[in-house]
Amino acid sequence: MAKLYFKYGAMGCSKTAQALITKFNYEERNMSVLLLKPAIDTRDGEAIVRSRIGLWENCIAVDKDCDIYQLFKNNYSDRQVVIVDECQFLEPKQVDQLAEIVIDFDVPVLCFGLATDFLTNLFPGSRRLFEIAQSIKEIKSVCKCGAKATVNARIDENGKVVFKGDQICLGGNDRYVAMCLKCWLKLKKEQEANA
Repeated sequence: MAKLYFKYGAMGCSKTAQALITKFNYEERNMSVLLLKPAIDTRDGEAIVRSRIGLWENCIAVDKDCDIYQLFKNNYSDRQVVIVDECQFLEPKQVDQLAEIVIDFDVPVLCFGLATDFLTNLFPGSRRLFEIAQSIKEIKSVCKCGAKATVNARIDENGKVVFKGDQICLGGNDRYVAMCLKCWLKLKKEQEANA
């Protein structure tokens, strides 16, 4: 029986690489895969999913108004698996549409993304996945202190951690560093004391 999967972790934990490896594994078994990502993620081009280690694939980019259920039903119902990268940027209703694909078509949907933003607040798409996904798995990464990284600390052009700004600010190693909560809170307190 198919399920809605949510695989999440902090920046740099290999979410996208694992999404692409998962796609390869299905295709190696002659199963057709629909690879999606939210159109807001334009870092590597609108219709490309690229990992930091250099793996990449073409994909279908969906904007926030796209009905993913109808897209699948009308154009891709022959696909046996759906994989979504950067799922945190999905609208909650789009997560519900993915769940409907699982139920109505018996097709597994695997979502890969962040749980929280740079201020440790859940992204709306991730919140909905935590609420309804049948399988939730954390992809772990490590802080520079050796503890488990859980915070996506945003940094400015000088490498200083930022604690204000819009929830969405696209970037990779140039804009974010994964940290444990202890290190992040320590930096936050230090910066507040020096402000």
